[in-house]
Amino acid sequence: MTHRPAPHGSSSLLRPSRRRFIAGLAGLLLAAGLGLSPASLEARIDRARLRNSMQRLYGSSGLAILEDWFSLLDRLRGADLDTQLREVNDFFNRRVRWVDDIDNWGAEDHWATPLETMGKGQGDCEDYSIAKYVTLKELGVPGSRLRMIYVRARIGRSQIVQAHMVLGYYETPSAVPLVLDNLVPSITPATQRTDLDPVFSFNSDGLWAGGSTQSRADPVARLSRWRSVIERMEQQGFMG
Repeated sequence: MTHRPAPHGSSSLLRPSRRRFIAGLAGLLLAAGLGLSPASLEARIDRARLRNSMQRLYGSSGLAILEDWFSLLDRLRGADLDTQLREVNDFFNRRVRWVDDIDNWGAEDHWATPLETMGKGQGDCEDYSIAKYVTLKELGVPGSRLRMIYVRARIGRSQIVQAHMVLGYYETPSAVPLVLDNLVPSITPATQRTDLDPVFSFNSDGLWAGGSTQSRADPVARLSRWRSVIERMEQQGFMG
């Protein structure tokens, strides 16, 4: 079952802080220099540490979904790419309930680690995208082919425009990405998602403006929320 954000003011996607964040990033990308050497995130995991972290933070209910995630990794390791993309997308769309950050974390825009998202069993668009990104990297999908994409999404018949994040899979840097989204259950090429307008995209190695094929900045240095996610992941047992 796909969980959709509320289309009106209850959604964190409409909050002024989210709009200011995107506007600030657009300016940053225009001003950023080229040729930076960002730190990379290698999706390695220490299962014992992750179990300990999950038990301490979320108890037995969190451990149950973590074990399901480990089983997913074991089952999909070595599977064909289409299967990996589809099943990872489905795993989080079905098991994570969409909820506003302010209700989930008491903050207007909090980016959760995959362990936090699974432990709570709920999250918003950034949390879905980060969890899918880390999972696919752990399965061996090259990080250079994955990007989290901030978009302007037109929601429903009202065509209300909201800030939203999806995960894109790029066969090549200039290819049309496949879009993994919590709003739409099927994985489709971005050209078929006429409801989405890209603003910027990033992964652990770069940050791109719009549809550019050249990175403009170090995402770890420029995105404090992403840097915080990476730091907490290291503490919890990722990148072991």
